[in-house]
Amino acid sequence: MVNNTITAINGILAGHWTDHDAMTGCTSLIFPNGAVAGVDVRGSAPGTRETDLLRGYNIVDRIHGLILSGGSAFGLDAASGVMRYLEEKGIGYDAGVCKVPIVPAAVIFDLTVGDFSVRPGKNEGYSACENASANPLASGSVGAGAGATVGKAFGTKHAMKSGVGNAIVALNDGILVAAVAVVNALGDVYDPATGEIIAGAVKGGKFCPCMELTGPASAGFGNTTIGVVATNAKLTREEANKLASIAHDALAMAVRPVHTSYDGDTFFAVSTMEKPAADMLPLMTACIKAVSTAIADAVKHAGNLTKHE
Repeated sequence: MVNNTITAINGILAGHWTDHDAMTGCTSLIFPNGAVAGVDVRGSAPGTRETDLLRGYNIVDRIHGLILSGGSAFGLDAASGVMRYLEEKGIGYDAGVCKVPIVPAAVIFDLTVGDFSVRPGKNEGYSACENASANPLASGSVGAGAGATVGKAFGTKHAMKSGVGNAIVALNDGILVAAVAVVNALGDVYDPATGEIIAGAVKGGKFCPCMELTGPASAGFGNTTIGVVATNAKLTREEANKLASIAHDALAMAVRPVHTSYDGDTFFAVSTMEKPAADMLPLMTACIKAVSTAIADAVKHAGNLTKHE
């Protein structure tokens, strides 16, 4: 079986927990040997945890898990489940008296679809870890993308279903760059290869691009694209932060508009350090291709939006 997802990189396990009825879920990534990580938060309405830790000059330079979740700020509780799971496995930062797992997190706002009273928490984050493996990570309306939608500038009733997307790019010398994207954008999604709109607001049976909207008063909350770009090439923490920054170039290519006042767009970058350091230019180019392709993959594999606010 060909694996074109992030788990094709040695040292990364991933899994989903999904509540299809409530239309919410979470997606865990586990790094048993640790991973150098960086982050870039661009949206004005983010929901995150442990992002300051990933900046330079901080003592902890590895993470051990990462959680992407629905449930808005409530969903940050899922990280506690990942921490419990990793502690049980003896994985974490050696603080002397115990090992402390370092688990950053980011969430999307999916409370306007499904059942808003159901949110991923500690038990659900733990379950996502139990489901984590080196098998290909599923795309579509699963995990953190179970309640994701796009094209909401005209209101939720004109939106389309979205989800989780995956992509991978192979470079020379066995170097891989992979991406996972949870696409819950205010804007529409465009195919990075053709520039054509492939998901977004629909009026009268046809796409009505959000970029043509003059008064987005009805947009409200309910947005954000979050994700992870990973490589097996050795990176410093500063280089990981640069790669996370470059991931947002892909968002600008595939999601329009992006980084709005109603989005909390956040991307992490991780390195498993398996391969020697590589030139950053091909890594950055591959990052843009992987993230933009993952965004398109999310909407291409999405289910139907059957419940509204």
